[in-house]
Amino acid sequence: MQLDYSDFAYDLTLLPHTHQRMQVKTNGIAAGSTSVGLNMHKGKYKILKYNTENTNTITLDGETMEEMESFRYLCSIIDEKGGFNEDVKARIGKATASFLQLKNSWNSKQLSINVKVTIFNTNVRTDSSTV
Repeated sequence: MQLDYSDFAYDLTLLPHTHQRMQVKTNGIAAGSTSVGLNMHKGKYKILKYNTENTNTITLDGETMEEMESFRYLCSIIDEKGGFNEDVKARIGKATASFLQLKNSWNSKQLSINVKVTIFNTNVRTDSSTV
């Protein structure tokens, strides 16, 4: 079995393995949307070519769709090479910001180590797990 698409809330991610299949799926979604009275806002549709050398563009109603180097999907950042470098950087940055905002708590002599660990686990670790 092969996964061809994934949808979540208002997002739809097409996962074809060839440029031709991507163009066919894009055209099919446009035709299906039009048949039920929905208009596709072309400016909101973007393409991420994953690990490919193909430079051909994907079009929607004759207009070239914007290509991206990375995108965010379900709290993860995925790039065109299949890596998660941007995702890791974003998570580290968010955890660092949370940690630094609590500087007064870390320096406090009135808070026990157990309280500081609880603050860390509920604030810093939680922030780093959701980008």
